[in-house]
Amino acid sequence: MKFISLIFCVLISEVLIAQTNSWIRINQLGYLPESVKVAVFISEEKIILTEFTIQDQQTGEEVFRGTVKTYDASEWGMASAYRLDFSKFEKSGTYFLKAGNTLSPEIKINTNVYSGTADFILNYMRQQRCGFNPFLKDSCHLHDGIIVDHPTRSGEKIDVTGGWHDATDYLQYTTTSANALYQMMFAYKKHPEVYNDNFQANGLPGINGIPDILDEIKWGLDWLLKMNPSYGEMYNQIADDRDHIGFRLPVGDKADYELGPNRPVYFVTGEPQGLAKYKNSSTGVSSIAGKFASCFAMAADMFKQADPDFSKTLQKKAVEAFKFGLTKPGFTQTACNVSPYFYEESNFFDDMELAALEIFRATNDSAYLRDAVFYGIQEPVTPWMEKGEARHYQYYPFVNLGHFLIGSYANEKVSEEFKQFYRQGLLYLQERSKDDPFLNGIPFIWCSNNLVVAAITQARLYYELSVNSEFAETEAALRDWLFGCNPWGTAMICGLPGVEDSPMKPHSSLTVLLGETTFGGLVDGPVYKTIFENQIGTTLTHDDSYAPFQKGKAVYHDDTGDYTSNEPTMDGTASLSFYLATLEAEGKKQDSGN
Repeated sequence: MKFISLIFCVLISEVLIAQTNSWIRINQLGYLPESVKVAVFISEEKIILTEFTIQDQQTGEEVFRGTVKTYDASEWGMASAYRLDFSKFEKSGTYFLKAGNTLSPEIKINTNVYSGTADFILNYMRQQRCGFNPFLKDSCHLHDGIIVDHPTRSGEKIDVTGGWHDATDYLQYTTTSANALYQMMFAYKKHPEVYNDNFQANGLPGINGIPDILDEIKWGLDWLLKMNPSYGEMYNQIADDRDHIGFRLPVGDKADYELGPNRPVYFVTGEPQGLAKYKNSSTGVSSIAGKFASCFAMAADMFKQADPDFSKTLQKKAVEAFKFGLTKPGFTQTACNVSPYFYEESNFFDDMELAALEIFRATNDSAYLRDAVFYGIQEPVTPWMEKGEARHYQYYPFVNLGHFLIGSYANEKVSEEFKQFYRQGLLYLQERSKDDPFLNGIPFIWCSNNLVVAAITQARLYYELSVNSEFAETEAALRDWLFGCNPWGTAMICGLPGVEDSPMKPHSSLTVLLGETTFGGLVDGPVYKTIFENQIGTTLTHDDSYAPFQKGKAVYHDDTGDYTSNEPTMDGTASLSFYLATLEAEGKKQDSGN
Protein backbone atom coordinates (compact mmCIF):
# COMPACT_ATOMS: atom_id res chain seq x y z
CA MET A 1 0.00 0.00 0.00
CA LYS A 2 2.84 2.39 0.89
CA PHE A 3 4.52 1.61 -2.46
CA ILE A 4 1.29 2.39 -4.37
CA SER A 5 0.88 5.61 -2.41
CA LEU A 6 4.49 6.62 -3.21
CA ILE A 7 3.96 6.03 -6.94
CA PHE A 8 0.77 8.08 -6.83
CA CYS A 9 2.53 10.97 -5.06
CA VAL A 10 5.30 10.93 -7.71
CA LEU A 11 2.68 11.08 -10.45
CA ILE A 12 1.03 14.00 -8.66
CA SER A 13 4.32 15.89 -8.47
CA GLU A 14 4.93 15.39 -12.21
CA VAL A 15 1.46 16.68 -13.08
CA LEU A 16 1.78 19.69 -10.79
CA ILE A 17 5.14 20.59 -12.32
CA ALA A 18 3.66 20.32 -15.81
CA GLN A 19 0.56 22.37 -15.01
CA THR A 20 1.96 25.58 -13.54
CA ASN A 21 -0.63 27.86 -15.16
CA SER A 22 -3.76 26.07 -13.91
CA TRP A 23 -4.89 25.73 -10.32
CA ILE A 24 -7.67 24.12 -8.30
CA ARG A 25 -8.57 26.23 -5.28
CA ILE A 26 -10.06 24.49 -2.27
CA ASN A 27 -10.99 25.03 1.36
CA GLN A 28 -7.60 23.98 2.69
CA LEU A 29 -8.92 23.40 6.20
CA GLY A 30 -11.37 20.84 4.86
CA TYR A 31 -15.06 20.05 4.47
CA LEU A 32 -17.64 18.60 6.79
CA PRO A 33 -19.05 15.41 5.24
CA GLU A 34 -22.63 16.70 5.15
CA SER A 35 -22.00 20.13 3.67
CA VAL A 36 -21.77 21.99 0.40
CA LYS A 37 -18.36 21.14 -1.06
CA VAL A 38 -17.10 23.02 -4.10
CA ALA A 39 -13.62 23.69 -5.51
CA VAL A 40 -12.74 26.25 -8.20
CA PHE A 41 -10.54 25.59 -11.25
CA ILE A 42 -8.78 28.61 -12.78
CA SER A 43 -6.29 28.76 -15.61
CA GLU A 44 -4.33 31.31 -17.59
CA GLU A 45 -5.04 29.20 -20.67
CA LYS A 46 -8.30 28.51 -22.47
CA ILE A 47 -9.10 24.98 -21.30
CA ILE A 48 -12.28 23.06 -22.02
CA LEU A 49 -13.50 20.89 -19.13
CA THR A 50 -16.68 18.88 -18.79
CA GLU A 51 -15.96 16.78 -15.70
CA PHE A 52 -13.61 16.17 -12.80
CA THR A 53 -12.76 13.24 -10.55
CA ILE A 54 -11.89 12.65 -6.92
CA GLN A 55 -9.05 10.25 -6.18
CA ASP A 56 -8.14 8.66 -2.86
CA GLN A 57 -4.94 10.18 -1.51
CA GLN A 58 -3.49 6.82 -0.42
CA THR A 59 -4.36 4.58 -3.36
CA GLY A 60 -5.04 6.87 -6.28
CA GLU A 61 -8.37 5.08 -6.78
CA GLU A 62 -11.14 7.14 -8.38
CA VAL A 63 -13.99 7.50 -5.87
CA PHE A 64 -16.20 10.18 -7.44
CA ARG A 65 -16.86 11.75 -10.82
CA GLY A 66 -18.73 15.00 -11.31
CA THR A 67 -19.57 17.61 -13.95
CA VAL A 68 -18.27 21.18 -13.97
CA LYS A 69 -19.99 24.57 -14.31
CA THR A 70 -18.43 27.28 -16.45
CA TYR A 71 -17.94 30.81 -15.05
CA ASP A 72 -16.54 34.14 -16.19
CA ALA A 73 -12.77 33.78 -15.79
CA SER A 74 -12.09 37.41 -16.71
CA GLU A 75 -13.41 38.46 -13.29
CA TRP A 76 -10.01 37.38 -11.97
CA GLY A 77 -7.81 37.93 -15.03
CA MET A 78 -7.92 34.29 -16.10
CA ALA A 79 -8.82 32.55 -19.37
CA SER A 80 -10.80 29.63 -17.85
CA ALA A 81 -12.81 29.13 -14.67
CA TYR A 82 -15.05 26.29 -13.46
CA ARG A 83 -16.81 25.32 -10.27
CA LEU A 84 -16.37 21.68 -9.26
CA ASP A 85 -19.23 20.57 -7.00
CA PHE A 86 -18.67 17.36 -5.01
CA SER A 87 -21.27 17.97 -2.30
CA LYS A 88 -22.80 14.53 -2.88
CA PHE A 89 -19.55 12.82 -1.93
CA GLU A 90 -19.69 12.45 1.87
CA LYS A 91 -17.14 9.77 2.74
CA SER A 92 -14.55 10.93 5.29
CA GLY A 93 -10.95 10.70 4.14
CA THR A 94 -8.14 12.50 2.33
CA TYR A 95 -8.36 13.03 -1.42
CA PHE A 96 -7.26 14.95 -4.51
CA LEU A 97 -9.43 16.51 -7.20
CA LYS A 98 -8.33 16.09 -10.79
CA ALA A 99 -9.62 18.33 -13.58
CA GLY A 100 -7.96 17.93 -16.96
CA ASN A 101 -4.28 17.57 -16.13
CA THR A 102 -4.50 19.62 -12.94
CA LEU A 103 -4.57 18.18 -9.44
CA SER A 104 -5.75 20.00 -6.36
CA PRO A 105 -3.89 20.20 -3.07
CA GLU A 106 -4.86 17.52 -0.57
CA ILE A 107 -8.55 17.67 0.37
CA LYS A 108 -9.79 16.62 3.81
CA ILE A 109 -13.36 15.53 4.46
CA ASN A 110 -14.02 14.92 8.14
CA THR A 111 -16.24 15.98 11.03
CA ASN A 112 -13.26 17.42 12.89
CA VAL A 113 -11.81 19.79 10.27
CA TYR A 114 -12.95 22.89 12.17
CA SER A 115 -12.14 21.59 15.66
CA GLY A 116 -10.26 24.15 17.74
CA THR A 117 -10.72 27.05 15.32
CA ALA A 118 -13.03 29.06 17.60
CA ASP A 119 -10.44 28.91 20.38
CA PHE A 120 -7.56 29.50 17.94
CA ILE A 121 -8.63 33.03 17.04
CA LEU A 122 -8.56 33.97 20.74
CA ASN A 123 -4.76 33.85 20.43
CA TYR A 124 -4.98 37.10 18.53
CA MET A 125 -7.37 38.69 21.04
CA ARG A 126 -4.93 37.93 23.87
CA GLN A 127 -2.10 39.27 21.74
CA GLN A 128 -4.01 42.54 21.32
CA ARG A 129 -4.60 43.11 25.03
CA CYS A 130 -3.72 46.55 26.38
CA GLY A 131 -2.53 46.89 29.97
CA PHE A 132 -0.96 43.53 30.80
CA ASN A 133 -0.15 41.83 27.50
CA PRO A 134 0.24 38.05 27.97
CA PHE A 135 1.96 37.57 24.62
CA LEU A 136 4.76 39.97 25.58
CA LYS A 137 4.49 39.11 29.29
CA ASP A 138 4.73 42.81 30.02
CA SER A 139 2.45 45.82 30.42
CA CYS A 140 1.76 48.83 28.25
CA HIS A 141 -0.19 52.10 28.29
CA LEU A 142 -0.61 52.11 32.05
CA HIS A 143 -1.02 55.90 32.08
CA ASP A 144 -4.22 56.05 30.00
CA GLY A 145 -5.28 58.71 29.88
CA ILE A 146 -6.14 62.43 29.70
CA ILE A 147 -9.69 63.52 28.79
CA VAL A 148 -10.10 65.66 25.67
CA ASP A 149 -13.17 67.32 24.12
CA HIS A 150 -15.10 67.39 27.39
CA PRO A 151 -16.92 70.69 28.08
CA THR A 152 -15.68 70.88 31.70
CA ARG A 153 -13.22 68.03 32.35
CA SER A 154 -10.69 68.26 29.51
CA GLY A 155 -7.19 67.80 30.89
CA GLU A 156 -8.30 65.57 33.76
CA LYS A 157 -6.81 62.11 34.32
CA ILE A 158 -9.04 59.06 33.84
CA ASP A 159 -8.24 55.38 34.28
CA VAL A 160 -9.13 53.55 31.06
CA THR A 161 -6.24 51.07 30.90
CA GLY A 162 -7.30 47.71 29.50
CA GLY A 163 -9.22 46.44 26.49
CA TRP A 164 -7.67 45.57 23.13
CA HIS A 165 -5.51 47.41 20.63
CA ASP A 166 -7.42 47.89 17.40
CA ALA A 167 -4.91 46.44 14.94
CA THR A 168 -1.19 46.90 14.33
CA ASP A 169 -1.55 50.41 15.70
CA TYR A 170 -2.36 50.86 19.38
CA LEU A 171 -5.46 53.00 19.13
CA GLN A 172 -8.51 51.75 20.99
CA TYR A 173 -12.06 52.39 19.84
CA THR A 174 -15.25 51.78 21.75
CA THR A 175 -17.00 51.21 18.43
CA THR A 176 -14.90 48.21 17.37
CA SER A 177 -14.22 46.91 20.88
CA ALA A 178 -17.91 46.87 21.82
CA ASN A 179 -18.74 45.01 18.61
CA ALA A 180 -15.94 42.50 19.30
CA LEU A 181 -17.24 42.00 22.82
CA TYR A 182 -20.82 41.48 21.66
CA GLN A 183 -19.76 39.06 18.92
CA MET A 184 -17.88 36.89 21.42
CA MET A 185 -20.78 36.91 23.86
CA PHE A 186 -23.18 36.01 21.05
CA ALA A 187 -20.94 33.11 20.00
CA TYR A 188 -20.63 31.76 23.52
CA LYS A 189 -24.36 32.04 24.16
CA LYS A 190 -25.09 30.10 20.97
CA HIS A 191 -22.40 27.40 21.31
CA PRO A 192 -20.78 27.23 24.76
CA GLU A 193 -19.94 23.56 24.22
CA VAL A 194 -17.09 24.24 21.78
CA TYR A 195 -14.97 26.44 24.04
CA ASN A 196 -12.13 25.11 26.20
CA ASP A 197 -10.11 26.25 29.19
CA ASN A 198 -6.38 26.49 28.53
CA PHE A 199 -5.62 30.04 29.71
CA GLN A 200 -5.99 32.04 32.88
CA ALA A 201 -7.88 35.31 33.26
CA ASN A 202 -4.65 37.28 32.67
CA GLY A 203 -4.15 35.49 29.34
CA LEU A 204 -1.20 33.36 30.43
CA PRO A 205 -1.33 29.57 29.92
CA GLY A 206 -3.08 27.68 32.67
CA ILE A 207 -6.47 26.30 33.65
CA ASN A 208 -8.76 28.46 35.79
CA GLY A 209 -12.06 26.60 35.44
CA ILE A 210 -13.49 29.22 33.04
CA PRO A 211 -13.70 28.87 29.24
CA ASP A 212 -11.07 31.08 27.64
CA ILE A 213 -13.64 33.06 25.69
CA LEU A 214 -15.31 34.09 28.95
CA ASP A 215 -11.95 35.32 30.23
CA GLU A 216 -11.66 37.42 27.09
CA ILE A 217 -15.23 38.66 27.42
CA LYS A 218 -14.61 39.75 31.03
CA TRP A 219 -11.42 41.53 29.95
CA GLY A 220 -13.31 43.54 27.36
CA LEU A 221 -16.30 44.19 29.61
CA ASP A 222 -14.16 45.61 32.42
CA TRP A 223 -12.68 48.08 29.97
CA LEU A 224 -16.04 49.01 28.48
CA LEU A 225 -17.31 49.88 31.96
CA LYS A 226 -14.37 52.24 32.37
CA MET A 227 -15.33 53.95 29.10
CA ASN A 228 -18.85 54.67 30.42
CA PRO A 229 -18.38 55.49 34.12
CA SER A 230 -21.69 57.33 34.58
CA TYR A 231 -24.87 58.34 32.77
CA GLY A 232 -24.11 60.58 29.79
CA GLU A 233 -20.36 60.19 30.27
CA MET A 234 -19.11 58.07 27.41
CA TYR A 235 -15.67 57.88 25.84
CA ASN A 236 -15.18 56.86 22.25
CA GLN A 237 -11.47 56.48 21.72
CA ILE A 238 -8.01 56.28 23.27
CA ALA A 239 -5.18 57.87 21.24
CA ASP A 240 -5.44 59.01 17.62
CA ASP A 241 -3.49 58.77 14.40
CA ARG A 242 -0.41 60.38 15.96
CA ASP A 243 0.11 56.75 16.92
CA HIS A 244 1.16 56.00 13.32
CA ILE A 245 4.90 56.56 13.72
CA GLY A 246 6.10 53.18 12.49
CA PHE A 247 6.55 49.65 13.73
CA ARG A 248 7.19 49.36 17.47
CA LEU A 249 6.09 47.22 20.39
CA PRO A 250 3.36 48.60 22.67
CA VAL A 251 5.59 48.27 25.75
CA GLY A 252 7.33 51.61 26.17
CA ASP A 253 5.26 53.16 23.36
CA LYS A 254 6.98 56.36 22.18
CA ALA A 255 4.03 57.97 20.37
CA ASP A 256 3.90 61.62 21.52
CA TYR A 257 0.57 63.31 22.24
CA GLU A 258 2.16 66.22 24.13
CA LEU A 259 0.57 64.80 27.28
CA GLY A 260 3.65 63.28 28.87
CA PRO A 261 3.24 59.50 29.23
CA ASN A 262 -0.54 59.80 28.81
CA ARG A 263 -2.71 59.29 25.76
CA PRO A 264 -5.83 61.35 24.92
CA VAL A 265 -9.24 59.88 25.76
CA TYR A 266 -11.98 61.30 23.55
CA PHE A 267 -15.27 62.24 25.17
CA VAL A 268 -18.40 61.44 23.14
CA THR A 269 -19.79 64.80 22.02
CA GLY A 270 -22.08 63.83 19.15
CA GLU A 271 -20.36 66.57 17.13
CA PRO A 272 -17.53 66.50 14.57
CA GLN A 273 -14.26 65.77 16.34
CA GLY A 274 -10.57 66.16 15.62
CA LEU A 275 -7.97 68.10 17.58
CA ALA A 276 -6.06 69.39 14.54
CA LYS A 277 -6.56 69.86 10.80
CA TYR A 278 -8.71 66.82 10.10
CA LYS A 279 -12.10 66.14 11.67
CA ASN A 280 -14.72 63.45 11.39
CA SER A 281 -18.41 63.96 10.56
CA SER A 282 -20.17 62.80 13.73
CA THR A 283 -23.84 63.80 14.03
CA GLY A 284 -25.04 62.26 17.31
CA VAL A 285 -24.55 59.66 20.04
CA SER A 286 -26.98 56.86 19.17
CA SER A 287 -24.55 54.55 17.40
CA ILE A 288 -22.09 54.39 20.26
CA ALA A 289 -24.70 54.50 23.03
CA GLY A 290 -26.48 51.60 21.37
CA LYS A 291 -23.27 49.56 21.34
CA PHE A 292 -22.68 50.22 25.04
CA ALA A 293 -26.29 49.28 25.81
CA SER A 294 -26.37 46.02 23.85
CA CYS A 295 -23.10 44.82 25.43
CA PHE A 296 -24.21 45.69 28.96
CA ALA A 297 -27.61 44.05 28.48
CA MET A 298 -26.15 40.87 26.99
CA ALA A 299 -23.56 40.71 29.77
CA ALA A 300 -26.29 41.21 32.39
CA ASP A 301 -27.92 38.05 31.12
CA MET A 302 -24.63 36.13 31.09
CA PHE A 303 -23.80 37.05 34.72
CA LYS A 304 -27.33 36.62 36.08
CA GLN A 305 -26.57 33.33 37.80
CA ALA A 306 -22.87 33.74 38.61
CA ASP A 307 -23.04 37.29 39.99
CA PRO A 308 -26.62 38.63 40.45
CA ASP A 309 -25.52 42.01 41.86
CA PHE A 310 -23.12 42.64 38.98
CA SER A 311 -25.89 41.58 36.59
CA LYS A 312 -28.25 44.19 38.06
CA THR A 313 -25.58 46.88 37.70
CA LEU A 314 -25.06 45.96 34.06
CA GLN A 315 -28.79 45.97 33.36
CA LYS A 316 -29.11 49.45 34.88
CA LYS A 317 -26.21 50.71 32.77
CA ALA A 318 -27.77 49.21 29.65
CA VAL A 319 -31.03 51.07 30.25
CA GLU A 320 -29.14 54.31 30.93
CA ALA A 321 -27.02 53.93 27.80
CA PHE A 322 -30.10 53.35 25.66
CA LYS A 323 -31.77 56.40 27.20
CA PHE A 324 -28.69 58.48 26.43
CA GLY A 325 -28.80 57.24 22.84
CA LEU A 326 -32.21 58.90 22.50
CA THR A 327 -30.92 62.34 23.53
CA LYS A 328 -29.08 63.08 20.28
CA PRO A 329 -29.97 60.72 17.41
CA GLY A 330 -27.08 60.21 15.04
CA PHE A 331 -23.73 58.49 14.71
CA THR A 332 -20.35 58.93 16.39
CA GLN A 333 -17.29 58.37 14.21
CA THR A 334 -13.71 57.82 15.30
CA ALA A 335 -11.53 60.92 15.60
CA CYS A 336 -8.60 61.70 13.31
CA ASN A 337 -5.82 64.24 13.76
CA VAL A 338 -2.87 64.26 11.34
CA SER A 339 -4.46 62.26 8.50
CA PRO A 340 -7.86 62.15 6.77
CA TYR A 341 -8.52 58.50 7.67
CA PHE A 342 -11.12 57.49 10.23
CA TYR A 343 -13.90 54.93 10.64
CA GLU A 344 -16.76 56.53 8.74
CA GLU A 345 -19.73 54.87 10.43
CA SER A 346 -22.86 56.67 9.26
CA ASN A 347 -25.77 54.57 10.50
CA PHE A 348 -27.21 53.97 13.95
CA PHE A 349 -30.63 52.32 13.60
CA ASP A 350 -29.01 48.87 13.78
CA ASP A 351 -27.23 49.74 17.03
CA MET A 352 -30.37 51.05 18.73
CA GLU A 353 -32.35 48.06 17.45
CA LEU A 354 -29.91 45.58 18.94
CA ALA A 355 -29.72 47.55 22.19
CA ALA A 356 -33.50 47.66 22.59
CA LEU A 357 -33.85 43.95 21.84
CA GLU A 358 -31.14 42.97 24.35
CA ILE A 359 -32.74 45.16 27.04
CA PHE A 360 -36.05 43.50 26.26
CA ARG A 361 -34.41 40.11 26.80
CA ALA A 362 -32.91 41.32 30.07
CA THR A 363 -36.04 43.05 31.46
CA ASN A 364 -38.94 41.36 29.63
CA ASP A 365 -40.36 44.86 29.13
CA SER A 366 -42.28 44.67 25.83
CA ALA A 367 -41.81 48.39 25.24
CA TYR A 368 -38.21 47.66 24.32
CA LEU A 369 -39.29 45.02 21.82
CA ARG A 370 -41.52 47.63 20.17
CA ASP A 371 -38.56 50.02 20.10
CA ALA A 372 -36.39 47.34 18.52
CA VAL A 373 -38.94 46.70 15.78
CA PHE A 374 -39.27 50.44 15.15
CA TYR A 375 -35.52 50.89 14.66
CA GLY A 376 -35.20 47.69 12.65
CA ILE A 377 -37.77 48.81 10.11
CA GLN A 378 -35.80 52.02 9.49
CA GLU A 379 -32.92 50.01 7.99
CA PRO A 380 -34.31 46.72 6.66
CA VAL A 381 -31.15 45.81 4.72
CA THR A 382 -27.64 46.66 5.85
CA PRO A 383 -26.77 49.27 3.17
CA TRP A 384 -23.48 47.85 1.91
CA MET A 385 -25.31 44.66 0.92
CA GLU A 386 -27.80 46.59 -1.17
CA LYS A 387 -25.42 49.16 -2.64
CA GLY A 388 -22.42 46.92 -3.26
CA GLU A 389 -20.16 49.69 -2.02
CA ALA A 390 -19.29 51.62 1.11
CA ARG A 391 -16.72 53.94 2.58
CA HIS A 392 -14.38 52.65 5.28
CA TYR A 393 -16.56 51.17 8.08
CA GLN A 394 -19.47 53.23 6.79
CA TYR A 395 -22.18 50.71 7.71
CA TYR A 396 -20.92 49.24 10.95
CA PRO A 397 -21.34 46.65 12.37
CA PHE A 398 -21.41 44.98 8.98
CA VAL A 399 -24.13 42.52 10.01
CA ASN A 400 -27.35 43.38 11.87
CA LEU A 401 -27.73 40.78 14.61
CA GLY A 402 -30.80 42.60 15.89
CA HIS A 403 -32.76 41.36 12.88
CA PHE A 404 -31.99 37.77 13.85
CA LEU A 405 -33.08 38.33 17.44
CA ILE A 406 -36.33 40.01 16.42
CA GLY A 407 -36.92 37.11 14.06
CA SER A 408 -36.47 34.84 17.07
CA TYR A 409 -38.53 36.73 19.67
CA ALA A 410 -41.26 38.71 17.89
CA ASN A 411 -44.71 37.44 16.90
CA GLU A 412 -45.07 35.40 13.74
CA LYS A 413 -45.96 38.34 11.46
CA VAL A 414 -43.07 40.55 12.60
CA SER A 415 -40.69 37.60 12.67
CA GLU A 416 -41.47 36.78 9.05
CA GLU A 417 -40.92 40.41 8.04
CA PHE A 418 -37.45 40.44 9.58
CA LYS A 419 -36.55 37.10 8.04
CA GLN A 420 -37.32 38.68 4.69
CA PHE A 421 -35.04 41.62 5.53
CA TYR A 422 -32.20 39.12 5.97
CA ARG A 423 -33.20 37.30 2.78
CA GLN A 424 -33.24 40.48 0.72
CA GLY A 425 -29.71 41.40 1.73
CA LEU A 426 -28.49 37.94 0.77
CA LEU A 427 -30.33 38.14 -2.55
CA TYR A 428 -28.42 41.33 -3.39
CA LEU A 429 -25.14 39.51 -2.71
CA GLN A 430 -26.21 36.46 -4.67
CA GLU A 431 -27.19 38.53 -7.69
CA ARG A 432 -23.82 40.32 -7.75
CA SER A 433 -21.92 37.04 -7.47
CA LYS A 434 -23.76 34.92 -10.03
CA ASP A 435 -21.03 35.18 -12.72
CA ASP A 436 -18.07 35.03 -10.35
CA PRO A 437 -16.39 31.59 -10.16
CA PHE A 438 -15.90 32.11 -6.41
CA LEU A 439 -19.49 33.36 -5.97
CA ASN A 440 -18.13 36.40 -4.16
CA GLY A 441 -20.38 39.46 -4.42
CA ILE A 442 -18.58 41.39 -1.68
CA PRO A 443 -17.32 44.89 -2.53
CA PHE A 444 -13.54 44.78 -2.23
CA ILE A 445 -13.21 47.82 -0.04
CA TRP A 446 -10.73 48.08 2.80
CA CYS A 447 -11.50 45.25 5.28
CA SER A 448 -13.42 43.18 2.72
CA ASN A 449 -12.92 40.06 4.84
CA ASN A 450 -15.07 41.64 7.55
CA LEU A 451 -17.86 41.83 4.99
CA VAL A 452 -17.32 38.18 4.07
CA VAL A 453 -17.71 37.23 7.74
CA ALA A 454 -20.82 39.40 8.01
CA ALA A 455 -22.35 37.71 4.96
CA ILE A 456 -21.72 34.13 6.10
CA THR A 457 -23.00 35.04 9.57
CA GLN A 458 -26.21 36.43 8.08
CA ALA A 459 -26.60 33.44 5.75
CA ARG A 460 -26.24 30.97 8.62
CA LEU A 461 -28.61 32.92 10.88
CA TYR A 462 -31.16 33.20 8.07
CA TYR A 463 -31.03 29.42 7.74
CA GLU A 464 -31.56 29.05 11.49
CA LEU A 465 -34.61 31.32 11.30
CA SER A 466 -36.18 29.92 8.15
CA VAL A 467 -34.71 26.41 7.66
CA ASN A 468 -34.38 27.54 4.05
CA SER A 469 -31.16 26.48 2.32
CA GLU A 470 -31.44 28.76 -0.75
CA PHE A 471 -28.19 30.52 0.21
CA ALA A 472 -26.26 27.40 1.21
CA GLU A 473 -23.91 27.55 -1.77
CA THR A 474 -23.31 31.29 -1.36
CA GLU A 475 -22.52 30.76 2.31
CA ALA A 476 -20.20 27.85 1.55
CA ALA A 477 -18.39 29.81 -1.18
CA LEU A 478 -17.69 32.74 1.14
CA ARG A 479 -16.74 30.38 3.97
CA ASP A 480 -14.30 28.57 1.70
CA TRP A 481 -12.96 31.92 0.46
CA LEU A 482 -11.59 32.55 3.97
CA PHE A 483 -9.89 29.14 4.04
CA GLY A 484 -8.14 29.22 0.67
CA CYS A 485 -10.72 28.89 -2.09
CA ASN A 486 -9.82 32.26 -3.60
CA PRO A 487 -7.61 33.36 -6.51
CA TRP A 488 -4.46 33.48 -4.33
CA GLY A 489 -5.02 30.09 -2.72
CA THR A 490 -4.42 31.38 0.79
CA ALA A 491 -6.39 31.15 4.01
CA MET A 492 -7.05 34.56 5.55
CA ILE A 493 -6.35 33.72 9.23
CA CYS A 494 -2.72 34.13 10.25
CA GLY A 495 -0.88 30.90 11.02
CA LEU A 496 -4.04 28.79 10.87
CA PRO A 497 -3.12 25.15 11.59
CA GLY A 498 -4.19 22.63 8.97
CA VAL A 499 -3.79 24.84 5.90
CA GLU A 500 -0.94 24.96 3.42
CA ASP A 501 -0.94 28.71 2.96
CA SER A 502 -1.88 31.48 5.39
CA PRO A 503 -0.59 35.00 6.12
CA MET A 504 2.89 34.74 7.61
CA LYS A 505 4.00 38.32 6.93
CA PRO A 506 1.07 40.44 8.13
CA HIS A 507 1.35 44.19 8.58
CA SER A 508 2.31 43.92 12.25
CA SER A 509 5.06 45.15 14.55
CA LEU A 510 5.26 41.66 16.02
CA THR A 511 6.15 40.31 12.58
CA VAL A 512 8.61 43.05 11.71
CA LEU A 513 10.36 43.25 15.08
CA LEU A 514 9.98 39.76 16.53
CA GLY A 515 9.60 37.65 13.39
CA GLU A 516 6.26 36.30 14.63
CA THR A 517 3.02 36.07 12.72
CA THR A 518 -0.10 37.25 14.53
CA PHE A 519 -1.57 33.81 15.17
CA GLY A 520 -5.35 33.75 14.88
CA GLY A 521 -5.75 37.21 13.37
CA LEU A 522 -8.10 37.68 10.42
CA VAL A 523 -6.40 39.96 7.88
CA ASP A 524 -8.24 42.80 6.14
CA GLY A 525 -8.54 40.89 2.88
CA PRO A 526 -8.36 41.71 -0.84
CA VAL A 527 -8.99 45.26 -2.03
CA TYR A 528 -9.64 46.91 -5.35
CA LYS A 529 -6.31 47.64 -7.02
CA THR A 530 -7.04 51.37 -6.94
CA ILE A 531 -7.34 51.29 -3.14
CA PHE A 532 -3.94 49.65 -2.76
CA GLU A 533 -2.31 52.04 -5.21
CA ASN A 534 -3.85 55.24 -3.81
CA GLN A 535 -3.62 54.58 -0.08
CA ILE A 536 -0.94 56.59 1.70
CA GLY A 537 2.01 54.52 2.89
CA THR A 538 1.48 51.20 1.10
CA THR A 539 4.55 49.59 -0.45
CA LEU A 540 5.65 46.01 -1.00
CA THR A 541 8.79 44.89 0.82
CA HIS A 542 9.57 41.77 -1.23
CA ASP A 543 8.72 40.08 -4.52
CA ASP A 544 5.03 39.29 -4.83
CA SER A 545 4.57 35.51 -4.70
CA TYR A 546 0.94 35.99 -5.79
CA ALA A 547 1.81 38.07 -8.88
CA PRO A 548 0.02 35.76 -11.38
CA PHE A 549 -3.24 36.31 -9.49
CA GLN A 550 -3.23 40.11 -9.28
CA LYS A 551 -4.87 40.67 -12.68
CA GLY A 552 -8.47 40.51 -11.52
CA LYS A 553 -10.85 42.84 -9.73
CA ALA A 554 -8.94 42.79 -6.43
CA VAL A 555 -5.41 42.32 -5.13
CA TYR A 556 -3.99 40.68 -2.01
CA HIS A 557 -0.40 40.64 -0.75
CA ASP A 558 1.11 38.65 2.11
CA ASP A 559 3.49 41.50 2.78
CA THR A 560 4.12 43.63 5.85
CA GLY A 561 4.06 46.70 3.61
CA ASP A 562 0.43 46.28 2.55
CA TYR A 563 -1.81 47.37 5.40
CA THR A 564 -4.82 47.60 3.10
CA SER A 565 -5.07 43.84 2.54
CA ASN A 566 -2.76 42.16 5.05
CA GLU A 567 -3.29 43.81 8.42
CA PRO A 568 -5.17 41.73 11.01
CA THR A 569 -7.87 43.54 12.96
CA MET A 570 -9.25 42.85 16.41
CA ASP A 571 -12.92 43.34 15.56
CA GLY A 572 -12.75 41.38 12.31
CA THR A 573 -11.18 38.48 14.16
CA ALA A 574 -13.74 38.55 16.97
CA SER A 575 -16.58 38.66 14.45
CA LEU A 576 -15.55 35.16 13.30
CA SER A 577 -16.39 33.76 16.73
CA PHE A 578 -20.00 32.80 16.04
CA TYR A 579 -19.38 31.24 12.65
CA LEU A 580 -16.38 29.16 13.70
CA ALA A 581 -18.24 28.03 16.82
CA THR A 582 -21.16 27.04 14.60
CA LEU A 583 -18.93 25.00 12.28
CA GLU A 584 -17.37 23.22 15.26
CA ALA A 585 -20.80 22.49 16.71
CA GLU A 586 -22.01 21.20 13.34
CA GLY A 587 -18.99 18.90 13.13
CA LYS A 588 -19.77 17.48 16.57
CA LYS A 589 -23.38 16.97 15.53
CA GLN A 590 -22.41 15.13 12.35
CA ASP A 591 -19.90 13.04 14.27
CA SER A 592 -22.56 11.91 16.72
CA GLY A 593 -24.90 11.00 13.87
CA ASN A 594 -27.64 13.44 14.98
